[in-house]
Amino acid sequence: MEIGKNAITVLEKRYLRKDEHGENIETVEGMFHRVADAIAKADLNFDKKANIKATAQKFYEMMTNLEFLPNSPTLMNAGKELGQLSACFVLPVGDSMEEIFEAIKQAALIHKSGGGTGFSFSRLRGAGATVRSTGGVASGPVSFMRVFNMATEAVKQGGTRRGANMGILRIDHPDILEFIDCKKNNADITNFNISVGITEEFMQAVQNHQIYQLIDPRTQEAVQEMDAREVFHKIVESAWRNGEPGIIFLDRLNRDNVVPSQGEIESTNPCGEQPLLPYESCNLGSINLVNMLEKENGIYQVNYSKLEQTVKSAVHFLDNVIEVNKYPLAAIEATTKQTRKIGLGVMGWADMLACMGIAYNSGEAVALAGKVMKFITDTGRKESIELAKQRGTFPLFSESIFANGMPLRNATITTIAPTGTLSIIAGCSSGVEPVFAYVFIRNVMDGTELIEVNPVLREALEARGLYSDALMKKIAAAGSLQQIPEIPEDMKRVFVCAHDVSPLYHVKMQAAFQKYTDNAVSKTVNFANSATVEDVQEVYMLAYELDCKGVTIYRDGSRMEQVLNIGSVKKEAEKATEQTAVNTGIKPRPRPEVTYGLTERMKIGCGNLYVTVNYDESGICEVFTSTGKAGGCPSQSEATARLVSIALRSGVSVQEILDQLRGIRCPSTIRHTGMKCTSCPDAIAKVVKKVVDMLEAQKLGGMLQPMAQPEQAQQQAELHCPECGAVMEHESGCVSCRSCGYSKCS
Repeated sequence: MEIGKNAITVLEKRYLRKDEHGENIETVEGMFHRVADAIAKADLNFDKKANIKATAQKFYEMMTNLEFLPNSPTLMNAGKELGQLSACFVLPVGDSMEEIFEAIKQAALIHKSGGGTGFSFSRLRGAGATVRSTGGVASGPVSFMRVFNMATEAVKQGGTRRGANMGILRIDHPDILEFIDCKKNNADITNFNISVGITEEFMQAVQNHQIYQLIDPRTQEAVQEMDAREVFHKIVESAWRNGEPGIIFLDRLNRDNVVPSQGEIESTNPCGEQPLLPYESCNLGSINLVNMLEKENGIYQVNYSKLEQTVKSAVHFLDNVIEVNKYPLAAIEATTKQTRKIGLGVMGWADMLACMGIAYNSGEAVALAGKVMKFITDTGRKESIELAKQRGTFPLFSESIFANGMPLRNATITTIAPTGTLSIIAGCSSGVEPVFAYVFIRNVMDGTELIEVNPVLREALEARGLYSDALMKKIAAAGSLQQIPEIPEDMKRVFVCAHDVSPLYHVKMQAAFQKYTDNAVSKTVNFANSATVEDVQEVYMLAYELDCKGVTIYRDGSRMEQVLNIGSVKKEAEKATEQTAVNTGIKPRPRPEVTYGLTERMKIGCGNLYVTVNYDESGICEVFTSTGKAGGCPSQSEATARLVSIALRSGVSVQEILDQLRGIRCPSTIRHTGMKCTSCPDAIAKVVKKVVDMLEAQKLGGMLQPMAQPEQAQQQAELHCPECGAVMEHESGCVSCRSCGYSKCS
C-alpha cells in the first residue's frame, strides 16, 4: 500500500477510529479492512452462500491500491455504529412554517450524521406576500435561508464533519434579485453555496433580449415582468464579484430525470454535481485514473482492461453501500432504495494527462475526456445490468425512462464529484480539475520549509536531470511553470496549472465529461483577478451552449474584495480608522498582505484547538484559532485571537499579552491529565511564545525570512484554512485544503 505521508496525516486526523479521548485506535490498513468487510456483507442479502471474504479482499485491494475510493462518509463510518455512508441529500422545503422547520430538523439530523444537504427554496412565497392564517406577511426565502444557516452553524460545532448546504431559487421567483445578492457580503450565509435555477425559457429570453415573468409560487400567476438580459447580467456580475451565485439549468436536470413520475428535480447537493429528487441520497466514489495507466516502451497509455475491472468492482461496491447504509431518516431510506442511484466518478485526470504528455488545454485532452468517460459509463451500466439479473431492478424501473430496455439495478451510474480529501489520500490531482499548483512550500514548527512537489512533475524533471530544491522554490513562488526559464518549452506546454488554462477550456473540459455522465459534473472555472464581467458572461453563455448542467466560477482574489466598489469601502474603512485614532490615540497598523507563520494543534479539555500565529518583518501581527471537530468554545477563542491581533498591531508588548493570557484556567481542561495548557487562552499564549522564541533565534542567526512582494503573493494569499491556516483551493465547486484535508463542502 503506497500511501504518502500527507495522506496518512489526513487519515489519522479525520478517518481513523478514535477512543473517547480522541486518540487513534485504528491503523490505516485497519480502516480499509473495516470498510471492505462492512460493504462486502451486503452480498449475503442476495446470496446466503456468497463468498464475502473474497469480495472483501477484492474491495480492500481496490482501495489500498488507490484504484478506487468511496466518498468520505463511507470511509469514516462503514463498520461503525453510526453507519451513515452517504455524502449528499436533498430535502424539500414546503411553504408553511411547519414544513420549513421540519426541513431544518431533518437537515440537522443529516449534518449530525456527516452528510450535506441541498434545498430549493422556490416553493416559498415571496417577501411581503400575504399569510392568510395569521393575517401577516411572508418574510421570503432569503430570510428563512438565514435560519437554516444558523441551525447549521449550531450543529456543526459538535458534528464529525461540517454541515454544508446548497440553496437554489428559480429564476422566475419574485425574490430572485434579493437571492442573487444575498451573499454579496462574504461573511453572510456562510454555510450555503447558492445557485440560481435557470430555465430554457429564461435563457432564450436572454439571447433574444426579451422580458420574462416572475411567478408567484403559491398562485402560479405572473406578478411582475423583468428584462431577462439585465437579470442575467446581475447574476454574472455577482459571480464575478465573489464567485456566487452559480447557475444550474433546471430543464436539463429534468430532461435526464430517470423517474419523472416521481416529480421534478428541484435541487442538487452542496457542490452542484448530484441532482436529486426530494428525500433522495446518493453514494459517490471515484476511480483514480493515474492508476489506470500502463507504460509500454516508455510511453503511458490507458489500460482499458484494468479500467473495466475497476469500474465493475466499483459499481458492485456502491450498490452494496445502498444496502448496508444506516440512513438518517426513514423517508430517505425508502426514496433512495426506490431508484438506487450511484455516482461513480474520477480523480487524477490532470495527472493522467501529464503522464501521457497531453496538455490539459488542448483538443486532444477534450477528446480523450469524452472517450474515457463514455467507457466508464457504458461499462458501469453493463455491470448494473448484471447486478439486476442477480438482485433485481431498482423498484421504480417500470416507471423509468429505461422501462423498455435492459433491466438495470441502478437508475444512475456516474457523477463527477469533488475529490479534495480523497485525492490527497490517493496522491493525485482532484476530480477533473487541472492541477491547482505543482509545488507547495509548507512551513513547519521549527521554521524550516518542506517542499511538496506533484509526483508526475517530479518524475519528469528527475528524468531530465532538472530537479532541484532551488528550482522547486522558484516554481512555488511563481505559482506556475510558464515563466520559469529553466523549464523546457515542451514541459511548459504539458504542465499547465489551473490559472494557465483559459476559462473557455475549463468549460470545454466540463462539457466533454458531462456528455457521458448520468448526473452532473462538479467543476470550477478559474479566472485571473483581472478578468472582466464580460469574460464571466462569455463562460456562462458557453456553458449553456455546450449543454452543461451548471457552472461555477471563481475569480482569483475576489473573496478578498468585500464589495464591487472596493474604493468606497476603503474610504469608509479609512474614515473609521481615523475616527478611532481621534478617540483613543491608537491607530493599529494594517494587516500586511503577506505573512509567515505556523499552526500548532493544542489539546484542550473538549477536543483540539488549532492556533495559528503569523508574523511579518516587523514581528508577530496576527493570531487566529479554529476548534477541531470534537467541539470547544469557538466564539470565545476567536474573540481572544482577534483582540490579541489588534493589540499586537497597536504596539502592545507581546510580553504584556502573554502575562494576561498565561495561566487562565478552564474546568474542562484542568480535569484532564497530561494537558500542555490550562485553557484556550493559555494555549494561545504558549503558541505565541513559541513563535517569539523562534523569531529571536532567527534574528540571532541572521535567518529572518524576507518578505515576498505583494504582487507575487496576491495569487497565493486567498483564503486560509480554518483548521490549519494553509491557503485553500477553489475547485470542483468547493473550497478545500490540500494540507489537512479540510473541505467547505464536507
